[in-house]
Amino acid sequence: MEKSESVLQNANIDLKNANLALEKSFTSLNDLQTPISGNISDFLASRTLLDSQRNTIQSNKEWINFAQNQVNQAKEQLNKDMIEHEKFKYLELQEIKKILKKQELQDAKDLDEIALITHTRNNKKEEI
Repeated sequence: MEKSESVLQNANIDLKNANLALEKSFTSLNDLQTPISGNISDFLASRTLLDSQRNTIQSNKEWINFAQNQVNQAKEQLNKDMIEHEKFKYLELQEIKKILKKQELQDAKDLDEIALITHTRNNKKEEI
């Protein structure tokens, strides 16, 4: 269960990092200045930068989707592990109850035997 918690924590960190990267990508896209006038090479360079930044944004969105899937899978695994842990605790408790009941039965048998021995001794003493 601790391993699942650790995996979930790491997946959440990865998701947070992916979101931060996407925010930075959008900020970088907004910071890009497109030339209003100039030669064609400046326009082509600007367009290439915009395309590159859009590709980066798309990559970061895919990263977020992947990271979110990782988080969801880690949550599911943690839930399964928690259920297994609860089952184990329940079965352990049932086993303890079973042992205690067995011990109580043995104690009752021992007390009955002691009572029988005591009763037999008292009857022998009274006969003498």
